[in-house]
Amino acid sequence: MSATPFSSATLPSLSAVVTRLRAAGCVFAEDEARLLVSAADSPAALTEMVSRRTAGLPLEHVIGWAEFYGLRIAVDAGVFVPRRRTEFLVRQAAALIHQTAAGRPAVVVDLCCGSGALGAALLATAHGPVELYACDIDPAAVACARRNVAAGGTVLEGDLFDALPDGLRSRIDILIANVPYVPTGEVGLLPSEARDHEPLVALDGGADGLDVLRRVTAEAPHWLAPGGHLLFETSERQVPDAVGTVRGDGLAPRVVTSEEWEATVVVAQLRGAGLGMVALSPDPRGR
Repeated sequence: MSATPFSSATLPSLSAVVTRLRAAGCVFAEDEARLLVSAADSPAALTEMVSRRTAGLPLEHVIGWAEFYGLRIAVDAGVFVPRRRTEFLVRQAAALIHQTAAGRPAVVVDLCCGSGALGAALLATAHGPVELYACDIDPAAVACARRNVAAGGTVLEGDLFDALPDGLRSRIDILIANVPYVPTGEVGLLPSEARDHEPLVALDGGADGLDVLRRVTAEAPHWLAPGGHLLFETSERQVPDAVGTVRGDGLAPRVVTSEEWEATVVVAQLRGAGLGMVALSPDPRGR
């Protein structure tokens, strides 16, 4: 965190910020106040930022960035905010990247990339070369992703695989698809920060939350390299249906969970031999 730009005479305003945030129901008022003070370049700017936050805007939209996987990810207003639990998904993908065949870059695609946080994290953690492509249907998200991925990858705008060049067919080693998986009827139950300020396309997964996932798994076998992997996050109660969908489209799934991250990830491998083939671990749930 950078040092506050205010003079020592202005510093007591921090306590006033904490008081306002607490009154607005911010659980982590002290931490948020420090971030807001650090991000503001003048008392007037701080006042405006506090007003936006107490009006219900996500903190990340107010300060313009989110912390993810140790990185500062730019997040513009109206763009999906990367969740910390999704770092567990990145960890699973990073482990597989490290096992791809030596002597060539690992081909990685981040579908539904949002701000590009997952792709940026994988670029930062990879020990070897990575050929990264990220895509999203939301122009605002694509603009963010291009800043976050910078020169390390290619960011494309389009609907799922339609955004990708045909030359990637049968070449993708790691396909991360952080698809929306909230059932339509439950979107209204989300915290107001999400339902009022994040794009519906990044939240609504259809009647059972798996509509977008079904589109991804249906096409994934045509894009994955032999032995390549598809990884996605889902809820625990959606696992049986998600696993069934994966299997039905010719992929071999395993489920990985983390109590620490409160995250559930499905890792699905394209059956067949070839470069980048990684043996599947047994499914801990016996599926």
